[in-house]
Amino acid sequence: MDAPATPDGQLTKLDTTVAHSARLWNYLLGGKDNFAADREAAEQVLAYMPELVQSARFNRQFLGRAVRHLVGPAGVRQFLDIGTGLPTADNTHEVAQRIAPDTRVVYADNDPMVLVHARALLVGSPEGRTAYIDADIRDPEVILTAAGQTLDFDRPIALMLLGIINFVTDDNEATAIVRALLDAVPPGSYLVISHPTREVNAAAVDRALDMWNSSGATPMAIRNPQQIRGYFQGLDILDPGIVTCSRWRPDGNDETPASEYAGVARKP
Repeated sequence: MDAPATPDGQLTKLDTTVAHSARLWNYLLGGKDNFAADREAAEQVLAYMPELVQSARFNRQFLGRAVRHLVGPAGVRQFLDIGTGLPTADNTHEVAQRIAPDTRVVYADNDPMVLVHARALLVGSPEGRTAYIDADIRDPEVILTAAGQTLDFDRPIALMLLGIINFVTDDNEATAIVRALLDAVPPGSYLVISHPTREVNAAAVDRALDMWNSSGATPMAIRNPQQIRGYFQGLDILDPGIVTCSRWRPDGNDETPASEYAGVARKP
């Protein structure tokens, strides 16, 4: 894997007393890279939304289906995955390079624990390249500059923003970030987004959101499908449109509605 050297004391900024979304998601997916604060926050959320475990699984399955389509019929060979979280099974590079070993994948996240694990676990195929950027989605120019060391911005790139835009709570800032990323990639590139909504079990989502935002963790926003569709303005949205992630091109998976909506679109 190609990645910047871990600075001495990289983990000194790791606060294990405050829940972090990457570690909470890891817990929901059955991982062990989490702390008591993450597990406590997760269990509090699950008390309101027991279906959150299922939503996490559906979101992961959506990632796999989207990547398989992009590498397969769409022919994409480059991915920029922002807000990747802790490595689990079937990460973007694993799904992509299983089909096309020469695929290049760059991950970006800002949790020091993710960085340490990424260096050890996100190892790509010999033919392709897999790199990691320690950066925040609120710094798209930093991400784009660093990604340029691995990706060719003259060729199509798939921008993967799964469960990350919701942590940019200001609507204007969120839109500006997505536009900056899209402006940097050439025609033929793709945008993939998943985002929590209130369309499924609104009361439980509201209670869980209040609990999360009062926990001291990074605040989160919930947006409706129309707002999520706005991120795809000017793009060609692939069928079936902006739908609950479990129903985006299901391939025999459980189609139970999830509180995460998702979409994939092509830059013309």
